[in-house]
Amino acid sequence: MKFPQLAGTILLGFAAISLFANCNSDGKGKSGIGKIFSSDTTKKKTDSAANVMKPVDPKLYDSLVKKLANGDTTGKWPVKKQPYPLAGAILPFKRIVVYYGNLHSKKMGALGEYAPKEMWQRLNAEVKHWEKADPTTPVQAGLHYIAAVASGTPGKDGKYINRMGDKQIDSVLKIAKMQPNTIVFLDLQVALSTIKAELPRIEKYLELPYVHLGIDPEFSMKDGSLPGKKIGTYDAADVNYVTQYLADIVKKHNLPPKVFVLHRFTKKMVTNAANIKLRPEVQVVVHMDGWGEPELKKGTYRHFVQGEPVQFTGFKLFYKNDLKKEPKRLMTPEELLKLTPKPIYIQYQ
Repeated sequence: MKFPQLAGTILLGFAAISLFANCNSDGKGKSGIGKIFSSDTTKKKTDSAANVMKPVDPKLYDSLVKKLANGDTTGKWPVKKQPYPLAGAILPFKRIVVYYGNLHSKKMGALGEYAPKEMWQRLNAEVKHWEKADPTTPVQAGLHYIAAVASGTPGKDGKYINRMGDKQIDSVLKIAKMQPNTIVFLDLQVALSTIKAELPRIEKYLELPYVHLGIDPEFSMKDGSLPGKKIGTYDAADVNYVTQYLADIVKKHNLPPKVFVLHRFTKKMVTNAANIKLRPEVQVVVHMDGWGEPELKKGTYRHFVQGEPVQFTGFKLFYKNDLKKEPKRLMTPEELLKLTPKPIYIQYQ
């Protein structure tokens, strides 16, 4: 497939979740975090420390990232001179498999489309498929929640962003607690706001050891364009600001490293990627976020993820959009494990 066709087709993908104007997210209510996590706190912290904060074995780490490189012959993978992560790192020791979405919309992903019990049944089925496809890599289940949604209306501050209130985020944390050891990602679509302005709004959640972060350049509208009209962008400087922000939280609260997911499906979504700094406190995943038929998705991955290495890679599967064109099927775990490098973060929408 010619590259212009590939890029042009992918451009169609961003419109599916760009407009989300009917969400009520005033966030005025008091946070439910205390209620959710106050019971038996001492025991949970002890258990968590024993289970999560295991020191990293450098030799094992090196062997696993080499395995993920999957026989790469370009010399780009595994990424050279990356720091060993702090104790408690998830990657590359486990593969993260998540459901993505928002509780206010059934159209934005499986997380929100299904009631919690059914959602967990479906996600657990995907987890089992991955465990069968790659028995040597344990699976870490997670929920990836869009905590700030780019909107089609300006809102009170004119930033075209709907921020989920504490009650909504707390609901996701409660759903995560339905299955032990689940991790949660909070995803930010900043629209006409900035990542610097939005991060403090969710900082108290990022202080929890099992809450991680995603940011979506698609909806970072630095030129003032309305979200959904064109694809936005982040620069390496923005990414480095975020990783430093997360690193400061990790060091201040003695947390395991944060997993940081950066969505990407075009070149301009992430500029100067070679200048992204890696830190022991943060594990960076560049996540292939394009939809379409298998060959198109593999081309996107090859051009915009494999070709510009950062640290780890991810891959999104769309239950509906990936079926719009022939052969009208999702890529399988077995197929994704043949990619170079192998994705270690898998997202279902």
